[in-house]
Amino acid sequence: MKKVGIVMGSDSDMPIIEKAIAVLKEFEIPYEVHIYSAHRTPEQARDFAVNARKNGFGAIVAAAGMAAHLAGAIAANTTLPVVGIPCSSGGLGGLDALLSTVQMPSGIPVATVAVGGGANAAILCAQILAVEDKELAEKLNKKREKDAAVVLSKDAALQ
Repeated sequence: MKKVGIVMGSDSDMPIIEKAIAVLKEFEIPYEVHIYSAHRTPEQARDFAVNARKNGFGAIVAAAGMAAHLAGAIAANTTLPVVGIPCSSGGLGGLDALLSTVQMPSGIPVATVAVGGGANAAILCAQILAVEDKELAEKLNKKREKDAAVVLSKDAALQ
């Protein structure tokens, strides 16, 4: 199975990344986590992205706040799917990071989840990998069924 690469701009993003890691562990998807900054360590971020396919990755999650250029910098250097997680930092509640992550130029897409959406980023990566992995696709189906059952049991309790 392909790995998911997780890159965060700062260790302050770790609480969001922990949500992504929990999902990847649940689906038994191998992953690697790194701290690279689009601005402070651009060479390392570029090297990671350029070599990601060769190093066995199938998708990359990139989390950053404020200017949030990390996901775009990674996407500019690979043709693997990149899922951006805008992180809340500073006084704008993550809106700045959301806009920086989602507003990519034509030809360099970044799939973007909600501000702080670590779990959804990992689920999206699982769905991407499941295109070629029937066992993973079945795990995703079972999770959906389980999640639906939880909602329906809450509805039954309410009635």
